[in-house]
Amino acid sequence: MSLPEWAEGIRSALDDKMGIELFEIGPQHSRGRMPVEGNTQPFGLWHGGASCVLAETLASLSAYAVVAPSGRAYGVDINATHHRPGTSGWVNGEATALHIGGRLGTWEVVLTNDAGERMCTARVTCALVRPRTT
Repeated sequence: MSLPEWAEGIRSALDDKMGIELFEIGPQHSRGRMPVEGNTQPFGLWHGGASCVLAETLASLSAYAVVAPSGRAYGVDINATHHRPGTSGWVNGEATALHIGGRLGTWEVVLTNDAGERMCTARVTCALVRPRTT
């Protein structure tokens, strides 16, 4: 799977600021990455908030894929457990759907370093606002 047509060229100012790259977006699974450089806390380690940005970006795009192209989706809850720090390279993220319902969806997002070691596990719940039908 790759980027759907509606996602070609999709960017936000935050995506650009954080250096997010997207590789795959779909309702069940999304993938992307973000550089450690530029996204560290004052002590040179990967910032936990950066983990949340990448996790919510991937989950929210998967959520939007559920309701696209006329619906809306947005994060309503995030929980992140940070397992290990990062100091260089890339943080790779994979969002996998745990539950997609009528109004809410939940995705597990696993973030790993370039060696494939888990850095963070996040759970993101998103509102799914489907287009009204008459």
